[in-house]
Amino acid sequence: MLGHGGKPEAEVEDVTTAEFKAKVMDASAQQPVLVDFWAPWCGPCKQLAPVLEKVVKSAEGKVKLVKMNIDENPQIPGQLGVKSIPAVIAFQRGQPVDGFMGNVPESQIKGFIERLVGPIGSAFKEALEAAEAALEAGDFEQALTGFQSAIEADDSKTEAFGGMARTLVRMGDIDGAREFIDALDADIQKSPAISAALAEIKLSEQADAVGDLAALQNRLEQNPGDHQARFDLAVGLNASGKHQEAADCLLEIIRADRAWNEEAARKQLLEFFGVWGPMAEPTKEARRKLSAILFS
Repeated sequence: MLGHGGKPEAEVEDVTTAEFKAKVMDASAQQPVLVDFWAPWCGPCKQLAPVLEKVVKSAEGKVKLVKMNIDENPQIPGQLGVKSIPAVIAFQRGQPVDGFMGNVPESQIKGFIERLVGPIGSAFKEALEAAEAALEAGDFEQALTGFQSAIEADDSKTEAFGGMARTLVRMGDIDGAREFIDALDADIQKSPAISAALAEIKLSEQADAVGDLAALQNRLEQNPGDHQARFDLAVGLNASGKHQEAADCLLEIIRADRAWNEEAARKQLLEFFGVWGPMAEPTKEARRKLSAILFS
């Protein structure tokens, strides 16, 4: 489905006169439904749309948004007395219960929706972001507290469980991380967040087996073609937080011999990406370099 700006909007549906009863009247028995009356020629409608959709999205499913083009469907807005647009009318239990007209600010839209469904905005998201920031800063106790707060805010989301496990790993408590994961429900254990935590456990255990990084560097000075030493050094550097240097070690192996040890360097690099996250700078930089090597 497309919003006014032409971008896909999974939370938004267009509605016609024929669909109005099912998509608005009947649907509003389950949750409040907002109807955004608009037209393609209406500039303020186009300004309101992304802000309205943003606030609806922040309500996390508590309210539904549909859009009605009044040029194509004049009957319903006429019956409701809509004389100017943009106009938004809320339906609940089959009846119009509230509304506003004009391109109003985000705070007013938020207040409008909160009158229908109570406070919106994600305590989970705020707690999760604070916990991730604490984890990256090395404040593990604060990270554990933040992830626990996120779980208490919404235990249906798995990111905070993964964050708890990753924090235990970085604290050096591998056994504790495994015990924490083993105690989770099976569905949570299968989630990407827990897969990322398990990957971090694997990398930590690999790093413990690597040993002294200085010795590895010395081996490479004596023999720059020692791929195993360079591979082990990459694992150790990653555990030390030197992500870009770790990636560069693996990229050097791939550049010299892609097939070495059944493409172990490329596979290890992809594991690093999974732990670092797709938007992390080392991931983006290493992906660019990897593409240049593989497709040159």
